[in-house]
Amino acid sequence: MNSTIDQIAQHRSIRQFTSQPVAPELISQAVKAAQQAATSSNVQAYSMLQISDPKVRHKLAELCGNQEKVAECGAFFVMCADSRRHRLLAKRANKKYQSHLEGFLVGVIDACLFAQNLAIAFESMDLGICYIGGLRNDLIQAQKLLNFPIGVYPLFGFCVGYPDEDPFKRPRLPLQAVLFKDQYPSDQEMLDLIDEYDQEMSTYYIQRGASGRTWSPQIAGFHEELRRGDLADFYKEQGANLT
Repeated sequence: MNSTIDQIAQHRSIRQFTSQPVAPELISQAVKAAQQAATSSNVQAYSMLQISDPKVRHKLAELCGNQEKVAECGAFFVMCADSRRHRLLAKRANKKYQSHLEGFLVGVIDACLFAQNLAIAFESMDLGICYIGGLRNDLIQAQKLLNFPIGVYPLFGFCVGYPDEDPFKRPRLPLQAVLFKDQYPSDQEMLDLIDEYDQEMSTYYIQRGASGRTWSPQIAGFHEELRRGDLADFYKEQGANLT
């Protein structure tokens, strides 16, 4: 282990924050470090909007499923895939901007790489973070609040602040369930690894006061129904080509 690996290994999602704001200079330092993330062909197809208006943050907290941390954390951001600057450059150069699925995927991947660098940077400052997928619960209403131009695709929220809790670190799948050599394991081998993981997760949930829970039934239920089925239409309205 070295200090970087140790820092990454200590990650926990923080859901309770103090009211202390995050200083602008810390945000700038973290963002500059995060920008060093890998980016396809240096297109840098991402952007991030900091939401500072308390009224807007409270409304976003409601849209995200009444997640109070969105309104209460030291700083809140909306992470976006972003083709807007590329579209502007194409227009200025009198060139056609071709929207396609690959371009949308590059933006999503770039934004996620940037966000994970940002998370590590903030955590190295003894701050806590939490990704907010609930932003996608109602992107139409979020768009009315935030008014993103065509070519900007909000993906998820990002809370950062000073932790007001000390949660247990959540176990992850065993290494053998995610790292394979030469070929994918058989279905039975995968299920055996998941059963092993369920035992570890059972202990974790008992520690959290939620005995009787494991991982696999939760995941099976998670994928039982269509979730956020309006996303494709929203992103298409924002200029994405998903074909």
